[in-house]
Amino acid sequence: MEFAELVRAVFALALTLGLIGLAAVGLRRFGPDALARFSPTRKERRLAIVESLVLDPSRRLVVVSLDGHERLLLLGEGQLLPPPRAPRKPKAAVDA
Repeated sequence: MEFAELVRAVFALALTLGLIGLAAVGLRRFGPDALARFSPTRKERRLAIVESLVLDPSRRLVVVSLDGHERLLLLGEGQLLPPPRAPRKPKAAVDA
């Protein structure tokens, strides 16, 4: 192998690794939402995950917002917690 071929191979390797690094930096900067920015505008999403808490390896609590109302869900064992209710006001005593 001649010296010129060795230099050419090293240069090709450096160029290839540089292009891979440039692509990685571009993907980090623009992220997976890059294509969504160029697509036609979509309407606002109705469903969003507000917060998530891992209870154990098989269960997770998730606060989900749907149309502006938040719901608490227990995921992992097929169970759903009842929706949170507002505290009840005590009934006023009726004077006779």
